[in-house]
Amino acid sequence: MSTILVLTSSALGTASVSNRLVEETVARFRSRDPGLQVVTRDLGRDPVPHLTFDSATVLRKGEATNDAQVAALALSDALIAELKAADTVIIGAPMYNFGMPSTLKSWFDYVLRAGITFRYTESGPVGLLPGKRAIVVETRGGLYSEGPAQVMDSQEPHLRNLLGFMGITDVTFVRAEKLAFGPDASEAAITAARAELEQVIENRFEMAA
Repeated sequence: MSTILVLTSSALGTASVSNRLVEETVARFRSRDPGLQVVTRDLGRDPVPHLTFDSATVLRKGEATNDAQVAALALSDALIAELKAADTVIIGAPMYNFGMPSTLKSWFDYVLRAGITFRYTESGPVGLLPGKRAIVVETRGGLYSEGPAQVMDSQEPHLRNLLGFMGITDVTFVRAEKLAFGPDASEAAITAARAELEQVIENRFEMAA
């Protein structure tokens, strides 16, 4: 039985293109695998707290000395347990000011823990969560995958690095770009992203057959 961890991070709720594309993607997975287990974290509606002195201290040391640290450690452990249990991670990541939403970055801050999801060695860091797959749905008002604005993309490289640091290197990025270029460009981008996601899912199940 497969398990998918779904992370959405838009602040726009039902008006969000990334949320809608992720929801449609999960529905397609369910149609192909009725026994699929899905765990969802809506980080836009229920955000993981930003790091504070207490949370940063306990996530680094692993030993809580007050109630705030106990709570932060418990949350981190729960988020990591969800990640470890998943075969596939689906991430909805709108671009906010050239990067990912801070809510999604906070989730990474709580799951990236030395000795648990990665470790340091003499030859460099090693991810401890290999064998997982990730599908990242990126939505962008402009065009950042090519052209003069590509150098401003602090979203996709950052997400790739964070996932890879934990050993998740089988990552597919699906982009819906130019959403702010008018209704026609927006609809074309969403339609293209839907088609690409459908093909990604088709390829996943063909490989598993």
